[in-house]
Formats: sequence, structure tokens, C-alpha cells
Amino acid sequence: MERKPDWLKVRYNQQAVEEVAQLLGELKLNTVCKEANCPNLGECYRRHTATFMLLGSHCTRNCRFCNVTHAAPEPVDPEEPENVARAAKRLGLRHVVLTCVTRDDLPDGGAAHFARTVAALRRECPGTTVETLISDLQGDRAALDTVLAAAPEVLNHNVETVPALYAAVRPQADYRRSLELLRYAKETAPQILTKTGFMVGLGETEEQIDALMDDILAVGCDILTIGQYLQPTTVHYPMARYVTPGEFSAYKERALQKGFRFVASAPLARSSYRAWEVLQEGCGDDLY
Repeated sequence: MERKPDWLKVRYNQQAVEEVAQLLGELKLNTVCKEANCPNLGECYRRHTATFMLLGSHCTRNCRFCNVTHAAPEPVDPEEPENVARAAKRLGLRHVVLTCVTRDDLPDGGAAHFARTVAALRRECPGTTVETLISDLQGDRAALDTVLAAAPEVLNHNVETVPALYAAVRPQADYRRSLELLRYAKETAPQILTKTGFMVGLGETEEQIDALMDDILAVGCDILTIGQYLQPTTVHYPMARYVTPGEFSAYKERALQKGFRFVASAPLARSSYRAWEVLQEGCGDDLY
């Protein structure tokens, strides 16, 4: 793997990481920040923010870009919703992002667990906004209805890459199923902001990126994030290239011209990175 360019080098705040990690350990909580080896972990922990990863740390899928462990799923912790709410309150979070490992073994993909966690946050942290970053729920509309009925401020589901790379990068997913999830969410609950993101640097072409943006916009998605793919290990999907900051700026301008309400496009942009600032800058008027 190539040496990282300067624009991808970040400072690691060990003290902040240890403080937040201790709290999460006490409450038996997982974060995608740690499990996915996110490059922004130090900064987010320093800000006392984290993306809570529900339903354990073992994923039933094995996407080739992802560092989350693929293994037999763990039992669902019935205390997790309340523990997430307690952690959010102790950290003083204004915006909570909930995500999960994909749980194809559960009849509803974990939708009811998401809903219970949103409800716990409403009770414990009134005024805090909630973003649910969900799996594709295997296309189950009833499961998606369960999440939408919990009324998160943001419904997030990532398309991750261009359709031509799905078979190689995320073979257990389906591009059209992901688009349909976003379309159905916006049509069913138009008051909820919809959000998606994709990576670049996997070998996609400019024409494929342009077509991907058009597809996402066509299903009514409000918020778009674009970030650099970073190959976790030598056994993961090979990274094709580092995309320059200037190219990311051009992607943002292109997406805004197409009609997206807000675009976060930068080498270290991730779906939940600075999610609160994204909402305030791009969609703050619609949150209250």
C-alpha cells in the first residue's frame, strides 16, 4: 500500500480516545469509529462524539472494503438502547448517530432495536437530534417503516460505490435495493432528511461518479458525503489511487450544481463525520 499523502495525515489524541473508550467500555457499547478503524477517531473522541454501533461488533456480511469483523453474530443486548442514551447524556451530545453491523440473521434486520434506541434517546436526551445510519434491511419495507416511525431527524444509508464495482466490493449488497430504500424513505416520510455517501479511489471513472450522483438525486436524497477509500489491510479490496483535495472540491461543486441540498466532500469525509455541523450548515432550518 502506498504511503499516505500529507492531506490524509491526522493527529491522534490518545487522552481523548482513552476517556471516551472507558465510558463506552463501562456501558458495553461499540462504536463504528473503532471497529471500522476510522481515521477521524482521535478528533471525534476529542470532541466527545462517537457513532454508536448497535447489535454487536460482528457483521453477517463481508464487504471487501470494510474493516468491521465478519463472524457469527452476537446476541442482541436488550440493555443497549438505554446504555446508548446514558452515554449520549454523559457526553453531552447534541446530535447522535446510530449505526449497526448488518444483521441478516434477524427477521427485521434490527429495525425494532433501532427504534427502541431512538425512543430511549428521546426520553434521556430531549432536544438531541438523531441520525440512523442503517443497513439495507434486505429490502424489507415493513422493517424500514419501523425505523421511520421512530422519527429520526436523518435517515442515512450508504450506497458506498458505483454500481459497476458492487460485485467486487460489496457482493452481498444490491445497488438498486439501496436506491429503493432511499426513495421509499423520502416518499413515505418526507419530513425526515435522507442522506447517503460513497467512496472514491476504488477504480471508478468520472462518468460513473457523475451517473451515481444523478441516481442518488433522482430518489430525493438531501445530503451527500464523498470520501477517500482507505484500504484497511493488504487482504481488503485494493485502493486504486489517492484522490486530491482539489478533485474533492470539484465533486462538491458538481453535486451542488446538480441540486443536492448539502454536500460534504473531502478526503477524510465519512458518513457520520461532523454530522452535527453538516446538519446545522445545510439543513438547520428543517430540524425544529
